[in-house]
Amino acid sequence: MSLTIEQKNEIIKKYARHEGDTGSPEVQIALNSFRITQLTEHLRMHKHDESSRRGLLKLVGQRRRLLAYLRAKDYGRFAAITESLKLRTR
Repeated sequence: MSLTIEQKNEIIKKYARHEGDTGSPEVQIALNSFRITQLTEHLRMHKHDESSRRGLLKLVGQRRRLLAYLRAKDYGRFAAITESLKLRTR
């Protein structure tokens, strides 16, 4: 259900801005997006799992705040990450 170490390292390698980067907004947004996708699939099968639904809503809110931060800070990076992850924007 959760991210394996290999999946996490692959996502970090793909979206990292430099060697050893694990905390940039792009990496955090990509990791959250992957986890959101997993939880959405889980909730399609287990409709009454309210604790997972709450976790999903927390992740969506965190990703939204990170995207808002990145949009205000550097719009080019924001556009690139939303394009590569196929996220809708306002």
